[in-house]
Amino acid sequence: MLPAANFRAECWSYRLAKTVIDSRQERSAPMSQGDPILTVAQTKAAEKALFDAGTEPFALMQRAGTEAAGWIWRASAGRPVTILCGPGNNGGDGYVIAEWLRARGCPVGVVALFEPKTDDAKRARDIYAGRIIGKEEAEGAIIVDCVFGTGQDRPLDPELFECVVALRERHAFSIAVDLPSGCESDSGRLLNDFAPYDMTIALGAWKPAHWIMPSMARMGTRKLARIGLDIPIDAAELAPVPKLGKPAQDAHKYTRGLVGVIGGRMPGAAMLAARAAMHSGAGYVRLNAEHKSPQTPDALVVEDGSPCDLLEDERVACFVTGPGLGRDEKAGKRLAAVLKRAGRLVLDADALVLLQPGQLPRDRDILLTPHEGELARLCETFGIEGEGKRARATALARVSGCTVLAKGPDTILVDPQGRTRMFPPSPSWLSTAGTGDALAGLAAGRMATGADTFEAASQAVCLHAQAARLAGPVFSADLLIEQLPAAYGQLA
Repeated sequence: MLPAANFRAECWSYRLAKTVIDSRQERSAPMSQGDPILTVAQTKAAEKALFDAGTEPFALMQRAGTEAAGWIWRASAGRPVTILCGPGNNGGDGYVIAEWLRARGCPVGVVALFEPKTDDAKRARDIYAGRIIGKEEAEGAIIVDCVFGTGQDRPLDPELFECVVALRERHAFSIAVDLPSGCESDSGRLLNDFAPYDMTIALGAWKPAHWIMPSMARMGTRKLARIGLDIPIDAAELAPVPKLGKPAQDAHKYTRGLVGVIGGRMPGAAMLAARAAMHSGAGYVRLNAEHKSPQTPDALVVEDGSPCDLLEDERVACFVTGPGLGRDEKAGKRLAAVLKRAGRLVLDADALVLLQPGQLPRDRDILLTPHEGELARLCETFGIEGEGKRARATALARVSGCTVLAKGPDTILVDPQGRTRMFPPSPSWLSTAGTGDALAGLAAGRMATGADTFEAASQAVCLHAQAARLAGPVFSADLLIEQLPAAYGQLA
């Protein structure tokens, strides 16, 4: 292991390099590729299917450990690695990783926090030909957490938690294998309040905790070690990179889709939704509000007063209402009028606060786009109980008959049949006023082009995030909208 002075210098330089790398990754994060996201039960069923087909459990452990070791090898770049092994198969994965690294000349030591308890973990420990070291010896550049995996459902006891924290603090870079010890796989709930890891390597498939807050914020860079699992058809998925495409050669503004934006008392929010819709791929956007905004793009058709003319225009392919609508009696009448009009619809912001269950027609193609507070309000309105964002969004979609885009730092998309999609983290600087209004406009625009509601919402989230990356960390919603043409071009 490294002498103390060299170790401190190694830590400092490694952390400095990591800060630069993390900054670049958030600015240019690659889109995901539609990988499945499995619950604990689905993971066990997928592994059992492999065992029933003739794969030995230990062979699967070797496969998982080897795939994870490749990522750790790249991260270590020859630096010393300490691996913390627990009592179960996650600890067994750790011994497989340790032996793979040792055989390739990487300085590695294993801290056995428990004796192996499963047959496969014992077998992996017996094959490992390297050093088992005491906790007091453990220091180096990289620490790898293989203590507990997806089955963890209770906190680490205080003594063990303090030990893991102390060991992590003596290393420059931390990696969790499958999941950090201290979080619940299916819910993303933190069982212990641990510091973020620098990298998490998912085994076989992503788990909900990789993409749901609060655990999502503790994962660091995420990598996937594929081990050949058979994926169930009802699995959630990570949003794929959308291909937005270009208009047909014979396209005109109506065939590309007309978006109708129904605003209200506050013209600014509705204007943001309309301006975003103008850069969504739709061919034409009309905005109706109680008052005209002084800042109106020349290409946007704006009408004040009654929304009757716009609602009666049969050429409108999708409406959006809620941003800037208000919550008074007049706003309620506007919402009721929109809900009576046939066709596709996005409901956001104030519309979600005013909405009542009896107002929703069951034969409409409707997208609800609540943030966390609006989701809680809708669940109260519709009599829904559930623990966790995913469970509440799923129940709301089923009860309402609408597709639900539960937005926030962790965004979850669910349709009435339970199809579920999660998203890589968007840039954190999207947490500013008006960006939700822009997202609603984008979703309406994608729906107006003819995209399926579920896919349109997914495309809107990805386009929104890409524009934020291009805009940089300090912006207003107006500047975000200015980046939409460039973002669309990158996804066309």
